[in-house]
Amino acid sequence: MDVLELIDKLDDLVHNARAVPLTDQVRIDREAIYDLLDQMRSTIPEEVKQARWIVKERQEMLAEAKREAERLVAEARDKAAQEASEQEVVKKAEREAAQILEEARQREREVRLGAEDYADEVLGTLENNLAKFLDAVARGRERLQGKSEAALAAEPHDEPEPEPDAGPDDDSVAEPVHETS
Repeated sequence: MDVLELIDKLDDLVHNARAVPLTDQVRIDREAIYDLLDQMRSTIPEEVKQARWIVKERQEMLAEAKREAERLVAEARDKAAQEASEQEVVKKAEREAAQILEEARQREREVRLGAEDYADEVLGTLENNLAKFLDAVARGRERLQGKSEAALAAEPHDEPEPEPDAGPDDDSVAEPVHETS
C-alpha cells in the first residue's frame, strides 16, 4: 500500500474518532493506530529500496554506455589500423573513427542524462511523499495534543484558589470561596 494512502487512513481515523462525552477528547482504537503505523514502517523502506534500485540501475546503464563507447572506440581504431596502407584510406578511417567516437560520446551523454533525470524524478517523488507523511504525522500529533490541552483546561479544579494577601494593616479575615457547579 502507498504511504500516502496510509497517511489518509490515519487522518480519517483521527478525524472520525468518537468524542468522549463532556470533553474535547476523542476515543481512538489503539490497535488501528498501531496497525497503520506498522504498515507505514514497512512501506517506507520499500520506497527507499526502490529508490536505491533506481540509482543502481542508473549506475549500470552508465557503465554499459561507457563499455559500449570503449568498444566502439576500439573498433574504430582497429578499423583505422587495417586501412592505414594508403593515405586517403587512413584519413577516411580517422574521420569515421572520430565520428563513431563522437556518436558514442553523445549516446553516453544521452543515456547518462536520461538516467539522472529519471533517478532525480523518482527521488523527488519519494522526498515529496516523505514530506507529506511527516506533515500528516505532525498534524495528527498537534490535534491530539490540542485536544488534550483543551480537555485539561476544561476540567474543574479540586483546590480553591488562594485569596490575595490582605497585607499587614488589614485585620479582616477572608472567607473561603466555594465554587458551585
